[in-house]
Amino acid sequence: MTTTRWAILGPGEIGGWFARALPGSAHGVLHAVGSTSPERAAVFAAENGAAISGTYAEILARDDVDAVYIATVNTTHTELALAALDAGKAVLCEKPVAPTPAELERILERAEAAGLPFVEAYKHRFGPFARSLDAAVADPKLTGPLHVVASFGFAAGQRTGRLFDPELAGGAILDVGGYPVALAVGLAAAAGTDLAELTVTESWGTIGDTGVDEQARATITATGFTADVACAITADLPRSGSVSGATATLELTDSFGGRESSAAGFILHADGRDIDIELPTVDPFAAEADAVSLALAEGRTEASEVPWAHSRAVARLLAEWRAGLDG
Repeated sequence: MTTTRWAILGPGEIGGWFARALPGSAHGVLHAVGSTSPERAAVFAAENGAAISGTYAEILARDDVDAVYIATVNTTHTELALAALDAGKAVLCEKPVAPTPAELERILERAEAAGLPFVEAYKHRFGPFARSLDAAVADPKLTGPLHVVASFGFAAGQRTGRLFDPELAGGAILDVGGYPVALAVGLAAAAGTDLAELTVTESWGTIGDTGVDEQARATITATGFTADVACAITADLPRSGSVSGATATLELTDSFGGRESSAAGFILHADGRDIDIELPTVDPFAAEADAVSLALAEGRTEASEVPWAHSRAVARLLAEWRAGLDG
């Protein structure tokens, strides 16, 4: 298998995590860096060993770039993804792909037409933890209605910057609400739930002075499935969670893992016993990169870890959640 030559579009904090992880990937190497500021791109490239730097247009015009990682603010993802696909590059895009389902659909239609991979970077869906969790949910021990509890929240130091800017698609739901929603969508799919049935039936949130949602909760339902999700950018919320069936419960002491390592396991409560499921960990950024590389090498447009059906469901549910707050 040939090596995937990556470009990072957006040399910020998240881009730095991806750059540091690539040397640990099986199939990728950092080759280029693009930015609205060529000077900033050059500094980042020098710090991380990339041979090439320049503007977004300059990087996308190159024939020696195979894939791009989009690590810019949410409102710029769509146009960069479309430009990258038009330039013949595979795309790994930070979550959420776009503020609206319609924008996501534009990208997926372009990726399908180009025959190129497009993958949304929900890191917790890559690696042994996610695969083992999916298998546990599909196990007969969790028969009957399934109930998921998940949250993700932190307390930002100041109410400034992109998190609190409506023009940059700030707010808790779009910044971190996707984590518990993507977890719920993945588990619903593993349990055999029709993702088209998933809908937000209850929502609550607080809108701050800057006009963005700072904390929010929602209930997602479908036949035989419910999920209670929560998010915040002004309060620390537990990253633990649970998945409960009729006769067993999965206790998720860490539902999402971190930037350096995926989650290491969970506890199965069933038949009067507590069973620790211990799993190997991976660097989630490297695992995302390898998923894209494999899809590119095999001629696939999707990665099984976050297929397009999941991205579509997450985008729709985030939009429903936000609309419920507006109402």
